Amino acid sequence: MACRISELVIEARDPELLATFWCAVLGYVELDREDGAIEIGPPGVGFGGPQPTIILSPNPEPRSGKYRLHLDVNPTDRDQDAELARLLQVGATPADVGQTGEEGWHVLADPEGNEFCLLRKRIPEL
Repeated sequence: MACRISELVIEARDPELLATFWCAVLGYVELDREDGAIEIGPPGVGFGGPQPTIILSPNPEPRSGKYRLHLDVNPTDRDQDAELARLLQVGATPADVGQTGEEGWHVLADPEGNEFCLLRKRIPEL
């Protein structure tokens, strides 16, 4: 028997802001709120579906240091350049983590500075 990732938990100074951002990025919707935390996930599926839900958990402390984990996202219905433009429009910002500019991906940051990568390959929606 194996395990499956069912939820990702991201600590946030402003869970509302990050929930709005990540819903726009992933096409997710708000599923639940509890004790200041907001759970978002795929519409019509929610927890336990093929994609993990994300819990934005309140933490007023500023992030210290680099995270050891980051998210990678792929475009589903457009090419990488068009998706990059869309992500920048919804609030992502370019992030410099030492890349050369020759990579096939873009490093971005969410509104709280958490880095994530936009990969080149287009993948089908679930």
